[in-house]
Amino acid sequence: MSAARTTFAARGYDPTSLREVAREAGVDPALVVRFFGSKAQLFTTAMRLPLDTQSIVQMIAATPRREVGERIARYFLGLWDEPVTREPMLAMIRSAVTHDQAAGILRGFLNEALIGPVAGVLGTPDPELRTTLVGSQLVGMAMVRYVLEIEPLASTDTETVVRWIAPTLQRYLTRGSVESR
Repeated sequence: MSAARTTFAARGYDPTSLREVAREAGVDPALVVRFFGSKAQLFTTAMRLPLDTQSIVQMIAATPRREVGERIARYFLGLWDEPVTREPMLAMIRSAVTHDQAAGILRGFLNEALIGPVAGVLGTPDPELRTTLVGSQLVGMAMVRYVLEIEPLASTDTETVVRWIAPTLQRYLTRGSVESR
């Protein structure tokens, strides 16, 4: 699984082949096909993240309201610091713009790990819209920082990024309501 994550993270979905993953893993390509059936199934399996959504909900619920933006920013950036979550997230974001299945996996991750759990504990108007805006901010930041590696964001330390992004997340989550027109 490590070889698949590494290869998809480095190249994205479309340019990665089963043969390339097998070569990286040091196995025969037929073995990869036997166990996973297809590149799509291998990608789906490799992108599963070891996240405990119940813990995420408890973390958000236990966080003082004025600190929820910072807590989410710190949690999300922390996922990028761990190789076991960094590679699948990098592969999902890199691949989501060119492959529908990858976009679906990223959408599912955001809904399962962020939008659903956070919206459920917010207690504010428009919780789904608010958490979707948070997701857009985080994915955009991840795209610029980790995929495109645009400086100076790519090399800025995590604490500085948290200080800059947390107030925006906080505003999305807790301030006022958006009036429909």
